[in-house]
Amino acid sequence: MAFRFLLSPPTLPLGSPTATATATVASYLIPAGHGRRPRRPLEHGCRCGRPPETALRGSSRGRDSYDDEEAAPRPLVIDGSRESSSDRQTGSAATRHQVTLKEGDTSNADHEGYQNRQCSADGFSKSRSKSGYFKAFGVDLSPDNVAVAIVYFVQGVLGLSRLAVSFYLKDDLHLGPAETAVISGFSALPWLVKPLYGFISDSIPLFGYRRRSYLFLSGLLGALSWSLMATIVDDKYSAALSIILGSLAVAVSDVVVDSMVVERARGESQSTSGSLQSLCWGSSAFGGVVSAYFSGSFVDTYGVRFVFGVTALLPLMTSTVAVLVNEDRLTLEERSFSLSVSSSELIERSKQRIMQIWNSVKQPSIFLPTLFIFLWQATPQSDSAMFFFTTNKLGFSPEFLGRVTLVTSVASLLGIGLYNSFLKEVPLRKIFLVTTVLGSALGMTQVLLVTGLNRKLGISDEWFSIGDSLIITVLGQASFMPVLVLAAKLCPPGVEATLFATLMSISNAGSVAGGLVGAGLTQFLGVTRDNFENLALLIAICNLTSLLPLPLLGLLPDESPTDSAQTKND
Repeated sequence: MAFRFLLSPPTLPLGSPTATATATVASYLIPAGHGRRPRRPLEHGCRCGRPPETALRGSSRGRDSYDDEEAAPRPLVIDGSRESSSDRQTGSAATRHQVTLKEGDTSNADHEGYQNRQCSADGFSKSRSKSGYFKAFGVDLSPDNVAVAIVYFVQGVLGLSRLAVSFYLKDDLHLGPAETAVISGFSALPWLVKPLYGFISDSIPLFGYRRRSYLFLSGLLGALSWSLMATIVDDKYSAALSIILGSLAVAVSDVVVDSMVVERARGESQSTSGSLQSLCWGSSAFGGVVSAYFSGSFVDTYGVRFVFGVTALLPLMTSTVAVLVNEDRLTLEERSFSLSVSSSELIERSKQRIMQIWNSVKQPSIFLPTLFIFLWQATPQSDSAMFFFTTNKLGFSPEFLGRVTLVTSVASLLGIGLYNSFLKEVPLRKIFLVTTVLGSALGMTQVLLVTGLNRKLGISDEWFSIGDSLIITVLGQASFMPVLVLAAKLCPPGVEATLFATLMSISNAGSVAGGLVGAGLTQFLGVTRDNFENLALLIAICNLTSLLPLPLLGLLPDESPTDSAQTKND
C-alpha cells in the first residue's frame, strides 16, 4: 500500500475484535491501517470488529459485578439452547461482540415477549415501539442505547485528529521518521492492558457508580489531553504523554461501554442483538468516515492547533451522555461493602485470573498459534518513512491525504465484505499464505512510487497512491479477519473473554514491536525527513520480512473457521 497514516487513533479496532472475527473501520482506535494489514491495537475485542450488543432495558443495580467471562464474544443463546457453531455467521460485518446468555438468564415469558417485539433492521422507523421510543435499525432509541451509540460515534469521529498529529510531529516539532514511529508505537500501550480497566471499574465504584463515573471521567481525560495538544504542548515528550492520555481515555470508555452492553444484553433476542450491533457499528463507522475527509481539509485550512481544539470538544460528548446510562447509584453501605470486598479479594482474584490465563496459554494448541500471530504482526513497518516521503518529497497536501483516508476507510468495509463473502470458509493456513504473499508483492509497489517509475508508466503520484492504498487496504483488512477468527476459536470454555483479550494484547504487542523494529531500520538506513535515498531498500526489507513467519504456518490449525468452531462445539 502506499502508506498508512501515523497514529491512527486507537479501532474501534483492535477497538475490540469479536469472536466471530468482524472488523470496524475508521475509529479512534488504532487500526485505521493502510498497510499490508491493520497493525493497531485490537483490544479485548480489538475493535476491529465493532459494536457490541446493548440491551433495550435494565438497571445495573443488584447485578453481579461485571465479569470478563460474561463479556466473552460468544454466540448468543436464548433459553439455554445452544446454537450450532456451523450456523453462526462468522465474520458478519455488522457483528462486533457476541454474548452468551446462560440457561436461566431469561424466562420463557420474557423470551416470548422479546420475540413479539422484534422489528426489522431496515433503518429508522418513525413509528414508536411498544416501549414508547423511536426506532433506528430496528432498535429502540432508549437513553441507554443512545448513550452507547454516541460513545461509538465519538470513537469514530476522533479520527479527525489523525493527520493533525502526524503533521504536528513532522512540521511543528521537526521530528524524523524514526522518532514519530516510536511515538506511534507508544501511543498503543494503553490498549495492551484493557482487561485491567474493566477489573478496576468493577472493583472500585466512584461516586456510587461503576459505569457512569468512569465514562464521565474518560471523557474529561480525553478532552484534557487534546486541550493540552491545542495549547501548551511544545515538545516531543509532552506530545507523547498527551497522545498516550488520549489513547487511554478511549480505551477506558471502550471497556466501560462494553461492560454496559454485556450487562444489558441478557434476555434480548438474537434478532434484537444483531440490530443493536448494527446501530453501534454504524455509529462508529459513520463518525470515522465523516472525519476522514475533514481530517485533512481542516489541517490545510485552519492548522493543527485548531484541529486539536475541535477534537478536545468531542470527548465531552462521552461525559455528557454518561447521565443517560441507566445505573442506580450504590448506597453508602453498598459502596463501603464493595470497597472492603475489593481490598480483601482483589489480590486473590487477580492471582486466580492470572493462573487461569497461564494454564490456558501454555497449552501447545493455544501457545503455538499465538506465537505465529505475534511474529506475523511483529514484522517491521515503513509507514512513518512513507508519510514523510509523500509529504516532503511528493508534496501531498493534508487535504489530499484526507481524501486518501476516506478512500481507505471505505476500502476497509470492502475488505470485510470480501472476507464475509468468499473467505470465511477457507482454511486459515491457506488464507494466511495467500494474503501474506499477495500483500508482500503488492506492498513492493511502493518502490514504484519512491523511484518515480509510476510517472514513466503515465500514472500520476496522486492516482497511484489512491489506487495502491485502495487495493492494499482491502487485502489488508481481509487478511486480518482470520486473526480474530483464530483468536476466538482458541479460547477454551470458562476463560473466553479474559483469554481473548490476552491474545489480542499479544497481537497488539506484536504490532508495537513491529513499529519499533521499523523505526530502528529507518534510523539504521539513514532515512530522514529529507533523505530518502535508502527508502526503497527499507520498503523492500519490510515487505520481504513479512514472509518470514510463513514457514511457521504449521503452527496453525488446518481447518476452516466454521470447521474449527464445530469441532470445538462437539
